[in-house]
Amino acid sequence: MSVKKVINGMGFLEIIFLGTGGSLPTKKRNLPSIVVRRGAEIIMFDCGEGTQKQLIHAKIGINKKMKILITHMHGDHVLGLPGLFQSMSLLGRDKKIELYGPKGIIDFIESIERTVKYGRTFELEIFEVSEDEVIDDQEYKILSTNTDHGILCLAYSIEEKDKPGRFNPIKAKDLGIPKGPLWKKLQLGNNIKIKGNVVRSSEVLGPKRPGSKIVYATDTKPCESVTNLAKNADVLIHDSTFDEDRKEKAEEYGHSTASQAANVAKKSNATKLVLIHISAIYEDAENLLKQALKIHKKTILAHDLMKIKV
Repeated sequence: MSVKKVINGMGFLEIIFLGTGGSLPTKKRNLPSIVVRRGAEIIMFDCGEGTQKQLIHAKIGINKKMKILITHMHGDHVLGLPGLFQSMSLLGRDKKIELYGPKGIIDFIESIERTVKYGRTFELEIFEVSEDEVIDDQEYKILSTNTDHGILCLAYSIEEKDKPGRFNPIKAKDLGIPKGPLWKKLQLGNNIKIKGNVVRSSEVLGPKRPGSKIVYATDTKPCESVTNLAKNADVLIHDSTFDEDRKEKAEEYGHSTASQAANVAKKSNATKLVLIHISAIYEDAENLLKQALKIHKKTILAHDLMKIKV
């Protein structure tokens, strides 16, 4: 598969959990969908029913640059796409959306658009992907790997490339560089020319900083492929459908317990673990958090509309 190459502007990372349940929506939990906001760009993982409503609640604009990555073709992860696209069209979206997913995603969208006439107002570019590098951006990569769920299901990672070092304004002033656009160019790692002299970005920047890494692995048993993908992740968002009392059910349906998710985080040396895809049988899922915390101390139980800055 050819790698999609794109160029974007630098930005911060924020994870917004639009839906943290699984299979069935509940009063407290919508179906699976998370958004990573990176500067002016939105990267969505999965799109369960009602996702467009959650976007409104989260105050995420509907006309931003956007990529959507689907993990697998189970309904609770894809059935929100038609409603999302219709709502965006009614609200006048005109920016292209890039949609990535496993084999079947093209047929799904084509069948919806052949039978449901909602008048899409924006370009939709669809890519069927497999276990591979999905996107190669100027500033980050999105990689994928197969999970263990019984059908083709992908886990994804966003891995930022090294960032320029921290900008030293005092050095910039000493070099006679006025505050403004030239500072911005240097902050981005570009050299500039001022009064006939070349100023290299290395003169005003500290050493390069490692980028952040986020991994999204829903609907999976514990498996080596996800552990490898999550190596040294800043945030691992992992399937935690059941507690230990339902370990056999997790095995049967291709899911993980919270404790198993914590073991994956521990083995992969992930800094922070976030528990998601919580079964509808749990009105209060605090016991899942307690079980995970015994194994991985930096664990969070996700709830809808929760935000994490990375």
